[in-house]
Amino acid sequence: MKFLVLWQLEQGLLSEAMVRAIARMPEYGAGLERRGKVLARYHVVGAHGGAWIYEVDSHEEFEQLLALAPVFNFARYDIRALADMSPGGPPGGVGPHPAEVVDSMGAEG
Repeated sequence: MKFLVLWQLEQGLLSEAMVRAIARMPEYGAGLERRGKVLARYHVVGAHGGAWIYEVDSHEEFEQLLALAPVFNFARYDIRALADMSPGGPPGGVGPHPAEVVDSMGAEG
């Protein structure tokens, strides 16, 4: 399962604790990347936040990893589940690629 997480710091919560949490985020993210739980991490320019792509085995695992993020209580989140649209994608994806559907329709005619 893949999730796109866009997070933005709540500037109204600025405090010493928040600054310490922000300082721990690079190490936390690098650890998740080493374990294969985060595929990519990006800074969203001008937004005081980031965009991370998680790859997890369950939504429970995802929720746990998100809740363990140092800035969890200091940020606002926009979370989107991702589905593979490429041909031959992983099982449980969204089905055949649209080009495959069109090809199979043409072959029947």
